[in-house]
Amino acid sequence: MKGSEGIPALHLETLNKLVQNFKKAPNLYFMNLFSEQPYDSDTIRWEIEYNSAGMTPFVAPGSVAPAIGTDGIGEGSAKAAFYKEKMYFDEEFLNNMRQPGTWATYQTAERKLARGALKLRHRMDRRREWMMSQMFINGSLKYEQKGGTKFTISYGVPDTHIVTLANDRKWGTGASRNPVEDIFDGKKVVADDSGAIIDQALCNSELLKILILDEKIQNLLSKSAFGNGDLFTNPKTVIGSLLGIGNLVLYDEFYEVPAWLTGAVIGGSTTDIPVDDASDAVVGGTLRFYNSIKWNTWEDCTITAVDIESSVITVGTAPVNSYRAGIDRVTTKKKFIDDDTFFMFSTSAEGQKVAEFMMAPYGIPRRHGIYTDKKDEWDPEGMWLRIQDKGLPVFYNPDTTYKLIVK
Repeated sequence: MKGSEGIPALHLETLNKLVQNFKKAPNLYFMNLFSEQPYDSDTIRWEIEYNSAGMTPFVAPGSVAPAIGTDGIGEGSAKAAFYKEKMYFDEEFLNNMRQPGTWATYQTAERKLARGALKLRHRMDRRREWMMSQMFINGSLKYEQKGGTKFTISYGVPDTHIVTLANDRKWGTGASRNPVEDIFDGKKVVADDSGAIIDQALCNSELLKILILDEKIQNLLSKSAFGNGDLFTNPKTVIGSLLGIGNLVLYDEFYEVPAWLTGAVIGGSTTDIPVDDASDAVVGGTLRFYNSIKWNTWEDCTITAVDIESSVITVGTAPVNSYRAGIDRVTTKKKFIDDDTFFMFSTSAEGQKVAEFMMAPYGIPRRHGIYTDKKDEWDPEGMWLRIQDKGLPVFYNPDTTYKLIVK
């Protein structure tokens, strides 16, 4: 009996039930806020609406009803993104899965399988979360298509909905800073343009700290019902209530993606870092260098530029040590929302969700959504466990968001 043949726990039906029954990766925000829908093609199309708060006109009795389209109609169209990865289980693992009469050993092997499958599933969830967060917070999405072509989607967020504060308005440092006024201005822009009301706001702990310590916010709270110390014990609720935001979310989740060096890095001089895939690197993020011999040591550099086409990541200061092409690696580490970003949006417009995640068909037979399969190796015996997905987030009402870059 070779490979995984005859092992009930490794039947495809069992593996897929296992992966589907896992809870989503913890603390992911957008994944839990919007639904997923199957789509009939890998070319995803969706209608875009601006200023959807229209109203039926008066007409004379007996006259023809005027025809309308969608207010501010437009159409988005893009190929779905495909993503997958796999994990190897060796001969010892397979033997433990089939060995009779050793229940404790069998349970240990099952736990190893479950932990491996859970890790693959959570990494898949983070990829979807990354796609959704890029669409919402940045208004665009970059990914790789068939043949290695790099593709960028712009979701049509109006320029007036992405605001960088002037130096004197910067939160925490600006002489004329006024976070409360900036937030209310943003709420008004969204309401005027889309007719929707802001009900969600996101920031991370670094920015929440700035808001908590802001003098104008503290002065306002000293005159309100929250002036009894609640600001420091329950800051999200207090500041969210003060600003009239339905739900202020503290979002500190981050993602980390590895890449292999494709060129030598000379310590103290190389700032343009060639890697096999730079598509997940983002300006402002951290590039961490690892030596393959000393995995417990590393050094970090700040990313200042990214060239996805050339797969080059530029760092502000060269790493101290040297690293080898094809042997050493780097990882990009980035928060889903930056330290300098306060993001607000409405989850619905005219009673409909503003976004969805469309699941495109792939594989033979035709599948939608996350799917797990396996492949045996002959010599030495082992098994690859693979997970795949294909899809794209779509944005129906891009004028319902507002991004403030505040420092």
